[in-house]
Amino acid sequence: MHMDPSRASHGLQVEILDAMAVGETFEAILALLCRRLEALTSAIACSVVTVDEEGRLRVHASPSLPAPYLDLLAHQPSDWFDRTQPAGGNSARDAVETTKVPLRLSSELASPRGWAASWSRTVKAPTGQPVALFTMYFRDNRGPSEQERLVAESCVRLLSIGIDRWRLQQRNRQLAHYDQLTNLQNRRRFQTVIESKLDQPSRTFALLLIEIEHLKTINDTMGHVVGDQVLQELASRLEQVAPVPAAAFRIGGDEFAVLADDIGDHTELRDLVSRIFDAMRLPFRCRDNTITPQVTIGGVVRGPDGDSPDHLHQNADFALQHAKESHRGGYVAFEPGLRTSAMRRIETIREVALALTENRLVTYYQPIVRLDTEQIVGLEALARLRTKDGRIASAGEFADAFTDPHVADRLTRQMLSQVAADIRAWLDDGIPFQHVGVNLAMSDFRHRNLDQIICAAFDAEQVSLQHLVLEVTETVFMDGPNHDVARAVTHLRDKGMLVALDDFGTGFASLTHLLSFPVDIIKIDKSFIDRLLTDAPSRVIVEALVDISEKLGMRTVAEGIECVAQAERLSELGCRLGQGFHFARPADAAHMTTLLKQRAQR
Repeated sequence: MHMDPSRASHGLQVEILDAMAVGETFEAILALLCRRLEALTSAIACSVVTVDEEGRLRVHASPSLPAPYLDLLAHQPSDWFDRTQPAGGNSARDAVETTKVPLRLSSELASPRGWAASWSRTVKAPTGQPVALFTMYFRDNRGPSEQERLVAESCVRLLSIGIDRWRLQQRNRQLAHYDQLTNLQNRRRFQTVIESKLDQPSRTFALLLIEIEHLKTINDTMGHVVGDQVLQELASRLEQVAPVPAAAFRIGGDEFAVLADDIGDHTELRDLVSRIFDAMRLPFRCRDNTITPQVTIGGVVRGPDGDSPDHLHQNADFALQHAKESHRGGYVAFEPGLRTSAMRRIETIREVALALTENRLVTYYQPIVRLDTEQIVGLEALARLRTKDGRIASAGEFADAFTDPHVADRLTRQMLSQVAADIRAWLDDGIPFQHVGVNLAMSDFRHRNLDQIICAAFDAEQVSLQHLVLEVTETVFMDGPNHDVARAVTHLRDKGMLVALDDFGTGFASLTHLLSFPVDIIKIDKSFIDRLLTDAPSRVIVEALVDISEKLGMRTVAEGIECVAQAERLSELGCRLGQGFHFARPADAAHMTTLLKQRAQR
């Protein structure tokens, strides 16, 4: 070889570094390095093999070697680097320099046809682990000449720089496209993948959005370490069930997505959903806790449910939200009606949020009376909104807004403040007033400081908490994980508030709940009162509830009384208190002040 090693090395370095500077790919840079070295003489060929973090070999550059040989290189065992022999038999001189002349298939690399010998240099990471092997192949049974060695040394140094740069790029890509906790692809990568799939008009696939239930409660009660392990466990199970590699993504704090190829209808999609639920049923141990992951899922299919990333994702989210509201812990497949109801819910939430900002919340009250005297012993506070045209909208018209925790929280706070102010006015007016019931939803119990929120509203008006009844449905009690709601309610009762079990009999009612739910008042749901005069079983149930509650030291209120006959029959059955249109319709504070002055029990 006739060349000036210094000039050749310098020229090679400049060209390779320039290629790195302009952003050439790792493979292109290594191929350029090999070609430039091979161009110095026709008697050599070069290859670059890397080893990844899992020990797999990959041929990155070998412009002059035959394809079968490259396949052989790529399928060597992960300990191949450890079985190389020091060049010239002098391991003390250079422990990372190796030579192979000639080699056997069973133990080492076989030299490609037409090449008699090879010389290699290993590139190692700072930890000492081999990350790449640069090899020169010779047609004669020899090692490199001094000039070839000097240029090859420059190649190895450039290779080391290139690998460091490539690994940094890989790390940055991992950070940019993968979730660091679960190692699933992230939201950014999800967007790229779904767009890629949609670029292929004939490709069929489905999208599932999956949300973990009660993750916040797990974080609050067991710690974030346990919460993180729940996320990791769920991610691992999704990866096992996902129909294609890398089909699972983490796209939010407690939300995951699965893109499933070759699914063209909802019947096929339900089969995948069933496998996911099956995968979640097995409990696992985590820091002395036994946890069974629970998820709620919404799903769409490309084509019938949309054909753009935004449309598919939005429709899947509509299905997920509907599942959370109506079938928590289950699955809902998207259908067009869900989009209509979801858009209506979004609009309602927006309108109620605006009304709260503009102080258009109006508190109405409905009396609770003694059935024998029709004297008012208490009130139930009911939320109303004044529309921009002055109309008063009932709670049923904006019930969808309660599904938004932020709006529900604002509404509860404003209700408490208005109720406390009205009670203060009635007390100052000398009205023999007893108590007001305020409804609490599940979202209200998400606050660890619910008692402080209530106390702040009543302390501001200097009103005793003994004038407040908290009305909680049995559904709220039942949905509260780990009895959190029951504990919170007990704490509130200790501060002097009474608690009413509202709409009793409409949920998963059980008489045993009366032993575990901390309540003072049972409000029998209107559905029983409606059938009281015509349906014998309803009458028997009402009579039994009245008798049981009395023996348990609880009061009973019959809801929805609409005629004198119902009131009389309830009195015959032993019920002492009731409310309904028969006695008074809900009205604002001014009207209720007049009614209280006339009919309040003294």
